[in-house]
Amino acid sequence: MSATRAGPHDRCRLYLITPASLEPGEFAPLLFEALAAGDVAAVQLRLKEADDAALGRAIEVLRPIAQSRGVAFLLNDRPDLARASGCDGAHVGQEDTPAAQARRILGPDLTLGVTCHASRDLAMAAGEAGADYVAFGAFFPSTTKEAPIRATVELLTWWAEIAQIPAVAIGGIAAGNCAPLVAAGADFLAVSAAVWSHRQGPGAGVRALNAAIAAAI
Repeated sequence: MSATRAGPHDRCRLYLITPASLEPGEFAPLLFEALAAGDVAAVQLRLKEADDAALGRAIEVLRPIAQSRGVAFLLNDRPDLARASGCDGAHVGQEDTPAAQARRILGPDLTLGVTCHASRDLAMAAGEAGADYVAFGAFFPSTTKEAPIRATVELLTWWAEIAQIPAVAIGGIAAGNCAPLVAAGADFLAVSAAVWSHRQGPGAGVRALNAAIAAAI
C-alpha cells in the first residue's frame, strides 16, 4: 500500500478484511478466489478473539496467498506479531496499541494503519505518529462490526484536500453504495461482507466492487 497519495486521478482500490472467525484451511481457497478475481491492494487478518497460536496458524496459511500476488498482508491490532511473522504491517484501533508505539514496533518499513472513526483530530494525530494510512468510518450500517459513529463523505473530501496520507473508507461498503466515497476521494475501500458473503462467491464480490469503482471515477 502506498504511503502517499500520488495524485487526484489515482484509482481507488479494494482493501479486504477477513471474517472475524475462520478456519485457515477452509478460508484459503476463498481468499485465493477473491484475489484472482481483480485488483486488491491489501488483506487485513482480523481475528479479534484468536490466541497467538491460532493467529500464527492463520498467518502461516494465508499470508503467502496474498504476498504471492503482490497484495499487502496486514494484521489487526498486533504490530509485534505482524513484524515477527513476516506480515507487511498492522492496523491498530483507538483502543489497541497506540499508533506511536506501533510505529516503533513495526519500524520504518512496514505499513501502519490507524482507525480514526469520524475524527479530524484523530486523523491528524495518526499522521503525526507515523501512520501510513488513516481509516474513516463507519459510512454505512454494517453487519460485520457494530459502529455507532457515522462518518460523512465531506470528511473524505477534506482529508484529500489537506493530506498526503491515504484514506481508507470502512463500514457497510458495497458495490451499490460506494460511488460517493470514491468520488469524495477515498484511496481504499475496506470491505468484508460484500465480498465474503456475496451470493455468487468472493470472486464475484471483488469483480462487482471493482466495476463500481471504475464507474465512479
